[in-house]
Amino acid sequence: VQLQASGGGLVQAGGSLRLSCAASGGTFRRQTIAWFRQAPGKEREFVAAFWRGGSNTYYADSVKGRFTISGDNAKNTVYLLMNSLRPEDTVVYYCAGDPSIILSSVRLARQYEYWGQGTLVTVSS
Repeated sequence: VQLQASGGGLVQAGGSLRLSCAASGGTFRRQTIAWFRQAPGKEREFVAAFWRGGSNTYYADSVKGRFTISGDNAKNTVYLLMNSLRPEDTVVYYCAGDPSIILSSVRLARQYEYWGQGTLVTVSS
């Protein structure tokens, strides 16, 4: 499975961005696709997950109510709509996928087999 992340950019605080993660190969509906983010010198942090083709979604507390993860099975793409962006959301965002991750591990970066390249989100104050 190959993942292609896109959609990062520069936005003012309070603004919105939508990230996309396009998957190729594998069976999309069986994949759990998640977004993580990583600041320099810090561990990769879970943001949100689209569980097995969308049967469930999960969010980190820090983004709950502001970010929405969704998917388009026809396009093999998962989106992360980020609203009410804050300067502290400024980091590189990565999408990750795995066909066999278990629910208790959905927030653990090390459990994901496939990774896309990062896309930088910069929120100015």
